[in-house]
This record gives sequence, structure tokens and C-alpha cells, in this order.
Amino acid sequence: MTVFSEAVPLGDLLVRGAARHPDRVALAFPDHELTYAQLLSGAVLTARGLHALGVRRGDHVGLLMPNSPEFLEGYFAITLLGCVVVPLNARYRSSELAYVIDHARLRVVLVTDRNSERCDFRAILSESLPSLADAVVGAPLDLSEAQNLTHIVMLRGAESPGFVGQDRFFAAAAGTPAELIEAIRSTVRLRDVAMLLYTSGTTAHPKGCLISHEGISRGSLGRMRQNVPLVDHNVYWCPGPLFHIAAMQVMLGSIGLGGTFVSDTYFDGPRALEQIRQYRVTSLWPWFQAIMNGLTTAPGFSPDDLATVTSISLIGPPSFLRDVQAMVPQATHINGSGMSELSGYYAMSPLDDSAEMRATTGGKPVSGVEVRIIDPETGIDAPRGTIGEILVRGYLLMEGYYRDPDKTAEAIDADGWLHTGDLYVQDEDGHITYEGRLKDMLKVGGENVPAIEVEAFLCTHPSVMLAEVIGRPDERLDEVPVAFVEIAAGSAVTENDLIDFCRGRIASFKVPRAIFFKTASEWPMSATKINKVALRRELGEMALHDA
Repeated sequence: MTVFSEAVPLGDLLVRGAARHPDRVALAFPDHELTYAQLLSGAVLTARGLHALGVRRGDHVGLLMPNSPEFLEGYFAITLLGCVVVPLNARYRSSELAYVIDHARLRVVLVTDRNSERCDFRAILSESLPSLADAVVGAPLDLSEAQNLTHIVMLRGAESPGFVGQDRFFAAAAGTPAELIEAIRSTVRLRDVAMLLYTSGTTAHPKGCLISHEGISRGSLGRMRQNVPLVDHNVYWCPGPLFHIAAMQVMLGSIGLGGTFVSDTYFDGPRALEQIRQYRVTSLWPWFQAIMNGLTTAPGFSPDDLATVTSISLIGPPSFLRDVQAMVPQATHINGSGMSELSGYYAMSPLDDSAEMRATTGGKPVSGVEVRIIDPETGIDAPRGTIGEILVRGYLLMEGYYRDPDKTAEAIDADGWLHTGDLYVQDEDGHITYEGRLKDMLKVGGENVPAIEVEAFLCTHPSVMLAEVIGRPDERLDEVPVAFVEIAAGSAVTENDLIDFCRGRIASFKVPRAIFFKTASEWPMSATKINKVALRRELGEMALHDA
């Protein structure tokens, strides 16, 4: 097929969609819909409010909220202003959130009280930023923990000390004409940074990926056009969190193609099934086995409920993927490989791939992307069919890690190749298949969890002398963290004490599911380092014994 590139600034995606399909539903939640015209109107109003608070082109603005209409209005408002969107992981807790807000030099954080019964972001921010307790209602913030932060805005919610309520915010918006927002939008360039996306790496803190407008818009639209079957009106169901690049690329692809994006504040099988029926969804993006199972085991589910579906994006064991293809034979299964540093998927199943290749490989590099598989020891290209580290290069590559030139230089070499740290094998036809991680990284339900991050946090407990974290296989989440810990002599700390110490302070998916205690002489060593291979073997032997 002939491939052509389409790249526009992110704000233009919505403006174009509203011009072409003003009355079409752009966003659908179980209790709320927004047409393209309404979504654009809300985004412009939010941009006017941000401008009234002093936000200017290039400023960093955070989004801390679940999937919601406010998320999209805030997201596009930030891009219309030529500012940088900083999506904050809604699962972050106090120590992580405080670090990112300060490191990203956020000027404003946008929040909502939607779904506050499940996750109270006002309370989480107050714990993360203790100086908020001294804030004066209506006055700019002056926080020792985040010196660049001037305002926290409730796009939906009342005013309180440290938080600008929706009434004050939108009243201030009236002082900024909509024509000014349009003038600012017209100055945004494709290679401007659109997003600062934090991702867990092998360091103790998340790293911020600088993503350009071209990287994310050209990639999101290109993947949809080249790898996903399209119809006249495409309706995408995506339950994943919009602060994650995986869901974000689907949302942007949907808006760019004039589609309807169907989501929810959290995944609920029966509610999702009802949405799929109601909106006659054409493309499912559950990604993981647990989500797909939650959908197909919902009360009353029948494969006939998916009769309108023409594509399903899903990763998992080949046997599971074959079963899904058999259950929904009219839908094209899409497999893929991606990461935040590469603006989402960098490889996907081609449209002409066989069902078996879709079930067993991560697809081929998408248009405009190059990959190499190298021997990690020598750096020389590995023969086809041989496992090695995958290197990726192309327009979708991040500009670098924010405020970290050393880590950027480690990750991106002089020839522009990103050294991913992931192990792949490539066949003679160009398909790539994931074989594990070169880095010491856990993958918990799709979230990257660096062992060193959890280890460093455990060692902040006064009784912990040393901690080593490894992954334990888990049927639902692929793997979960467990920790081996050495405590100070005379300490009486228990397993539950340490797990409770983590809860609420680091993201729930990072909390160790079990703690095993070691004395100084019990650690397995290899030369000068603790041997994690031996720890994994020990964990496996414990599992066999328990079985």
C-alpha cells in the first residue's frame, strides 16, 4: 500500500474534527457525551482560564485525573496554548507525585473530583505537598516542595485552600478572548514538545520523555491508517488510563480520524459491555488478557455483542490470542510492541499478516521506523532469528529525557538509535517477538516497575538495611513484585509492617506482595553483587514447596 505521512499539532486535530463533524459524538462515557463542537468549546474555555492564570506558551501543565471529559478538555486546552502536557499517573502516591511535580517544573496542575469516592486527588496532593496546608484561598501558591507551581485547578470541584475551584477558574476565563487562543494555536510547530511523559526506568525516579507534536500525532494517525481496518465512522472502545501512552495514542487517533472514543473512569465489565452494544463499537483496545476476560465473562455476554467489531488490539499468550480470534472471526487481531520513549507503538501487525503471525509475534516496524537487533555484549547486529537488544530509530523517537542529559546520552546514541534495553528476535520477514528485558524491570499489569525504585523506597524504612526486589509470576498481572529484605539488628519489623509502609506512599502496583527476610550472611552473592538469579531460583523453589 502507498503510505503517506500526516502530522499536525495536537490542538489542530480537535479543531479539524470539530470543523468536519461538529455534531458527531467525539467522547462517550456511561453518563456523559461530548460532541466535537462541545469538546472544542470546553477545551477553548479551559485554555482561556489557563491563560488568565498566567500560563504561557512552553509552560508545563499537569493533568491528574482519571479518564473523564475534563481530561480531554484539559489535554487539548494545554496543546491549544502551545504548552506542554504532563499527564500524571493517577496511581502515583505521595513520594512519586511530589517528585514529578517538582522535577517537571509544573506551572499548573489540573484536577477533577470526578470519581473522588475511588480516588481523592485533593487528599493525595495535600499529602504530597504538605505546604498546601498553609495556602490562602484565591492566592497563587508558594510551595517549598514545588517552587514553579502557582495553581492547582479543579476543573470540576469546589474551591478550598490551595485549590482554585471551577467557578473562580471559569469566571476568570472570560477575561481572555477566544480569538487570542486561536492566534496562539496557529504558532505551534510540529517539532515543538507536546508532552512530557514520565515513565519508570532503571533509575530510582521516573524519567520524563519529551514527545513532539509530530511524534505523537503522525504516529497515532499513521498506525490507525496503516495497521487498523477502517470504516466510515470508527468507534474505539479503550478502557486504559489516558495518562498512559497506550490509551493516549488511541484517543488521538480517534480524534484525528473523526471517530468516537468510548471509555470510562475505571474498567467495569458489565458497563463496558453495555457501551460496546450502545455505540456499536468497531475497534476494541483492551490490550491485556485480564481486561478481555473481564469483558467476555460479564453477565449476559455473547460473541454477538461484538458483531460490529472489525479489529481488536490485544497482547498475550498465543493460545489465548488464537481463542479470541476464533471467538470474533470477523475482527482483525492486532498485536504490537511499544514504549513511551517512542510515542506508543513502533511495531504492529501489518494488515496482510496471517492470524498465526498475529498471535505469535509483535508485528513489523511501522512506516518511518527502523529497528536493529544487536548482541548486547558486542553491539554488533545479531543474525536474524537470534535474540538481542532491540534498537529503534525514527520520527516518533522522544527528544530526550527532561533535565537529564546523561540518561539521554545513555539511551540514544550518536546515530539516533534508542537502546531500549528490551530483548527481541526478528525473523526473516521482519516480524519481531519479545523475549524479555535486558534491564532489571518488572512488568506488572502493563506497568513498568523498576526494581531499584521499590528497593530504594523500602530502604527509607528505618529498620531496613538492604532490599532486593524481583518479580513473581502472576496469572492476572504477568508478574508482581516481591522483596527480600535485611533488617537492622534488634528490629522487630514484620512482613505486614513493611507492606503497610508502602501502601498509599507508592503506587499500588509497585507494593510488594510478599516480603522474605535475610540476614547478612544469607544473601546469595555473585562477585560483588547480590545474585538475583539465585533469588529467583529460591522463589521458584518456595512456590514448588507450597504447591
